[in-house]
Amino acid sequence: MTDSTETPRGLDRRSLLKTGAAAAGVAAGSGAITGFPTIWAQNIKDVTLRQFGTGVSNLNAIAEKVKQDLGFTLQMTALDSDSVTQRTVTQPNSYDIADIEYWICKKVFPTGALQPMDVKKIKYYDKITPIFTTGKLTPESTIAQGTAPHTVTFVEAPGAKTFAKAPTEWMTLIPTIYNADTLGIRPDLVGRPIANWKDILDPKFKGKASILNIPSIGIMDAAMICESAGLIKYGDKGNMTEEEIDKTIAVLIEAKKGGQFRAFWKTFDESVNLMSSGEVIIQSMWSPAVTAVKSKGIPCVYQPLAEGYRAWGGGLGIGKNVKGIVLDAAYEYINWYLSGWCGAYLNRQGYYSACPSTAKEHMSAEEWGFWMEGKPAAAEITSPDGKPIEKAGAVRDGGSFENRMGKVACWNAVMDKDRYMVRKWNEFIAA
Repeated sequence: MTDSTETPRGLDRRSLLKTGAAAAGVAAGSGAITGFPTIWAQNIKDVTLRQFGTGVSNLNAIAEKVKQDLGFTLQMTALDSDSVTQRTVTQPNSYDIADIEYWICKKVFPTGALQPMDVKKIKYYDKITPIFTTGKLTPESTIAQGTAPHTVTFVEAPGAKTFAKAPTEWMTLIPTIYNADTLGIRPDLVGRPIANWKDILDPKFKGKASILNIPSIGIMDAAMICESAGLIKYGDKGNMTEEEIDKTIAVLIEAKKGGQFRAFWKTFDESVNLMSSGEVIIQSMWSPAVTAVKSKGIPCVYQPLAEGYRAWGGGLGIGKNVKGIVLDAAYEYINWYLSGWCGAYLNRQGYYSACPSTAKEHMSAEEWGFWMEGKPAAAEITSPDGKPIEKAGAVRDGGSFENRMGKVACWNAVMDKDRYMVRKWNEFIAA
């Protein structure tokens, strides 16, 4: 993508936008960009923002709404997490927006592939949940183990490649989506209550269990399982020693050779298909995968567990080579993402919005009560595409936002021994 518009010397961006819009005679109320500043409006419809990320949040409905609200095109590509990590670093000219998780950010931002973002340009910055700025849901919260998002959210200045220890005016990613993950189960098939992470190793589920094959995430599920079973006591699950990694992988290999696992999935669709078919009845899952199974009329529960949740968070980063009108469009898109519609859409999938207060404005009282407050559903609950997923009276698995995010035991992580861990994980998959 070529950028043919340059900013004349002596004009800052703000004054250029004002004079540019006036010269073009474009009314802010024209409908092309409802509720947002008109940026270089004479050319905005020609912009295509190229975004890639995982299938978790690269959704057609979002691209369609961007076109409707902002007037430009959002071109999305969905990849698995490992491919996302690789592309961010090795193909910086192939994208404008990187929709990535914070553990991936820890790997890729120090390479210089992304540019720090100016907090002053983020309209809803003060509405972002403190999970991403201070690390604490409440002032009394304990910061969980692993790569907590706030530890990789800020840098000191433009061009910086090392993470700041406290909030600054420059962010690596603008947070958009996060959740407290646990095991998904088929309550009609497991045959008994599920209360602990260790239950996935129960011989009763031999050949009917699965964990995800993304090393940096799978190893955290494995740690929750091993600690729950009393097999290993970790100093820090999010930053294991080589000895702890070896012990964890040994447990997995023994279970695999014993036939415990039916499969190891990498993508959202794989996990949905495994659970929908009944080939797997207990597994690592993501919240919208549970929603997708339910929307097929098949029982599926995102099971709260005694040891707590494994959490993750994601956000939008801007490629290092993005500039001019495309950079302006990127900021407009990010501000739109935080403005409410998108957050409400993600909440209805079982995720959480980084700006809960703006999302609330786009949800009914019944939806907000069910998804965020842990209240019994006052009416039928539907998925974002309108399919029924819960009947009136149902309560969300795990309860309220505070209950779920307040019981996070660890975050997806990149360890100091990451390369060693990945090598050992691959030995497990190949065993």
